[in-house]
Formats: sequence, structure tokens, C-alpha cells
Amino acid sequence: MKRLMLIGLCGMCGVITQVAAANHGGVADAIYYGGDIVTIDDKQPTVEALAIKEGVIVAVGARSEIEQLKGTQTQMVDLHGHTLLPGFMDAHSHYINALTVANQLKLYAPPAGPGKDVASILAELKQFVATQQIPKGTLIQAYGYDDNAMSNGRLLNRDDLDAALPDHPVIVHHVSMHGGVLNSLALAKFKITAQTVTPEGGIIVRKSGTNEPYGLIMETAFLPIFGGLPKPQTDQEIVAATQAGQQLYAKAGITTAHEGASHAVDIALMQKAARLGANIIDVVAFTFMTDMEQVLAENPPASFGKYVDRLKLGGIKVTIDGSPQGKTALFSTPYLTGGPSGEPDWRGEPTIPAALVNKVVKHVYDLGLPLNLHANGDAAIDMFLAAHEFAAPTSLDKDRRTTVIHSQFVRPDQLDKYAKYNIIPSMYTLHTYYFAEAHKANRGLQQAQYINPMRDAIDRGLPVTNHTDFVVAPLDQLFMLWSAVNRQSRGGEVFGADQRISPLEGLKAMTINVAHQYREEDRKGTLTVGKLADMVILDNNPLKVAPMAIKEIQVLETIKEGTTIYRYGQ
Repeated sequence: MKRLMLIGLCGMCGVITQVAAANHGGVADAIYYGGDIVTIDDKQPTVEALAIKEGVIVAVGARSEIEQLKGTQTQMVDLHGHTLLPGFMDAHSHYINALTVANQLKLYAPPAGPGKDVASILAELKQFVATQQIPKGTLIQAYGYDDNAMSNGRLLNRDDLDAALPDHPVIVHHVSMHGGVLNSLALAKFKITAQTVTPEGGIIVRKSGTNEPYGLIMETAFLPIFGGLPKPQTDQEIVAATQAGQQLYAKAGITTAHEGASHAVDIALMQKAARLGANIIDVVAFTFMTDMEQVLAENPPASFGKYVDRLKLGGIKVTIDGSPQGKTALFSTPYLTGGPSGEPDWRGEPTIPAALVNKVVKHVYDLGLPLNLHANGDAAIDMFLAAHEFAAPTSLDKDRRTTVIHSQFVRPDQLDKYAKYNIIPSMYTLHTYYFAEAHKANRGLQQAQYINPMRDAIDRGLPVTNHTDFVVAPLDQLFMLWSAVNRQSRGGEVFGADQRISPLEGLKAMTINVAHQYREEDRKGTLTVGKLADMVILDNNPLKVAPMAIKEIQVLETIKEGTTIYRYGQ
């Protein structure tokens, strides 16, 4: 559809108006006005009105000029003082889990959930099974277990779950999404016994004085369990699960979701859902390193980077270490509190050896595909930087959109290399709320104060993004923004006040910077003429409320390509 750019100037208000006149005669499908319209476009930060046609923004600017596009069928949308923004873009989460957790028990620690201690978790599980009338022998799954939040250090184990639910296999997924606590029936289901050898890069916690697995399985030891979890099978189940999961994102104002570690079976399921027309938002999927060759055999590199029925294969995901709160992130210095099972001089372990990281990074670069790397600890980031230097010695700063997911304990010298090598950090400021006290205990105050240094990243000119890592943390983009702006912990302590960012910088880290991360900055991320009408309406303006009040802002409506996909209260 051809468009002609017309630039006008409203003499009374001084607002530049951009109009895309099209062969439809310039008549808009809808015009938004009557509230704060925050474009996230530095060239025109705020406007009075916005018009859309056929799912695309066709005009922004002065209301008097935009209303010239009004026709008899144009919907006039009065914002009633509310705030219109670009739809939020998810820089990193595990979308595939949304298809199942929509029907699972949520056990985050307060205030996000009821899992404040072992007794609370067990009570919630028993009530869940009774209320849902789940038959004996059916696998029970819950998510959000945070061992760092357990009172008096009393952790959930196999025996607890056996006593509470002796007739059901049970998995309580660790909040890191890198493992879970299993009862005896679940351990048997997934063939984890005293004879099971702990794989390299994995953790199987054993009962004291025995070799019996005591419930907690982490990292590479958990991968076969995760891969064997039930998934929707029939067309009806796939559509229902897809739309239930995507409603979780839409409710959070998200119009583009991220699937951060896709196995071949996940890719096949998402592609089938797309063919069935189930997608109401866009999904960007990154193939997990273990399944890369299998996925590439059916989806050649040339097929990546293109949406098909709102699903895009984004690139390849490599995981180098684990989680700092789970004590499986890889550091150059020891944890102050030992390892997950009390190991002395514990620095974490890499998920895969350095030689394999080098090989995989080079292979992905040679394929010309975008690369996402999970690296939390500074030693894991060192491994990636060494692999980058190995894989691309003559093109270190090439624009590959290589993204280091989390980058939580990145050092200043490593940020310097990110800037030099054109690497994108996607940070995780929610840790300053949920896990800062645990990081302080495990890593010391100095490192805990410097987690997710967004201020330093922005000051180096890096297009930093921010993410929830759902289901590790809840899908709550306004709370995520609040955490980046305020950096306050669950206990009320400020961690790294010098790394606070402005609300506008925080909004860019969840809109236009994410669009850049996905090579979609030409069609998403700002309310600009020619871009998709992916939008969110909030009950208040994050740029105007007190910083501490940002987390109270509600998503009222989420709009994907001009169509409302979520409305508060409906």
C-alpha cells in the first residue's frame, strides 16, 4: 500500500503532524485522542492524536489535523485522560511455559504469590488438588518456588511433597526455571534414582548420608525432565493453550512475546498453533542449543527472521551458566555461602565447557543467525566474550544483534567490551526487588549493589533492554519499570542508587530498544507513522507519576495491529 508523507504544523500548538495518505482516501479506521499519547519517538515525544488504518499508524500530531482523516465509519476513541503508549515488547521470557502455567499453581513468594514458607506451599498444593479434583496419578505442577525466601532457611524437599500428596507425582518448579523439587512419584516417573549419575553442569541434591535424590534437580540434570513434561496435543488443546498463555502477555500490555529456549518439539507446537490461527500477539522464538541442528534441518537459516502467522524464528539460544539465586551462576570468585549443597569454595559451574561455547558461537555466526546467550555471572560473561573473540576475530563489532540475556553481574570492563563489540545487554532489574537480599548474602554487598547496571550501560550508548524472564518473575511490565527506576528490594533497601534510570529510559528498554534487539525497529517500538498499531493504554502516565507509584499503574487495554486483544475487567 503506497503512502505519501505529508508534514504539517499546527501554528497554535507547535506540534508537527505526520500523515501517511494512502489509496484508501486518507480515512482512518480509528482516531485516538483525549489523553497523554507518549510516542517514545525522540523526534516527536508526545502528540495530541493518533490515527490508524488497516492495523498501521497513518497519522500522529495535532488533533485538529488528525481529525481531517475522520470518516463516517471512523471510530473516535476518547482516552479520557489515560495514557497511550507503544505496545510493550518482551525482551526475554519463556513463552512456551505460558501455555501450561496458565493452568498451574502459582507459588511465588509474597507479594507476587502465597509461597512464603514450606508449610504455605504444602497447604496451597493440597488445596489446589482438592479444589480441582485432580485424579490420583495425575502429574501436579506448580511454579515460582523461591528457596531464598523460605523462612529460617527451611527448604522444600521430597519428603515434604510425599507427605502432602502421596498419590500424585509432583514438580514444584524453582523460581529460576532451571530446576524443580520433585516428590518420589515424580522422581520415579522421570527415572531419577540413587544410581543416577549427576551430569556435568547439573545438580541432584541427595538426602544427607545417602545417595537418594532428595527432590531438588537443577540445570543440565533437569533438562530431560523439562523436555518430558506434557504439552497440548490435539488441535483444540493447542489453540486453547496458546490463547490462554497469550492472554497472560496481553494482560501485561505485551504485543510481542519472546520464547527464550525453544526445543524442537516447542518449535513444532508453536508452528502448528500459528497455522491454526491461534496467535493473537507476535512471538519470537530462539532455538535452544541442544536442538539447533534438528530445528535447522526443517527450518533453514533463510527462514529465520520472518513472521509466518505471527511467529518468527529469531535465532539461536546458548546457555552458559545458571542462576545466581540458585547458586548455579558462574563467577570468578567464590560464593560467600557455599554451593547449593554446601560445597566449599563454590564458584558455580558452566553449563557447557568453554571449548563448546567457542564452537557453537562460531557456528551460529557462520550461519548468519542472531545469537542470544544466557550469562549471569561475570565468569560466564568472560566465557562469552572469549568465544566472541574466537569466533569473529576480524569482525568483532559487526551488527549481529548478539544479545547477552541477563548480564546481571556484568563488570564495568565487560560493559566496555559490549560497547566496543556491538553487543546488546538484556538486563533483569526485577532481581533488585526479588533477589537482592539473596545476592547480598551470596555475593556480598558490593556486587549486589551493581547488579543489572542499566545506568552504566545506557551511558555507554548501549541499547539495553529489560525483561521479566517469566515465569521466573511475574509478567508485570510496570513493576519491571518500577524496579529499574527505583531499585528497591523486597526488604525496602535500595541497591545501586547510582544505577537508577529515568522512566523514559525504562520505557525505551521495553519498547524501541527491544524492537532493535529483534531487528524490528522499522515496524515496532514507537508510535510513528508507518509502524504497526501495537499499543497499550494505561490508567496513568509513567512519566508523570511519582517514581514509587509506577508499580500501581494498571494496563487498561492492549491493542495488536488496531484490534483490542485485552480490556481490563472483561
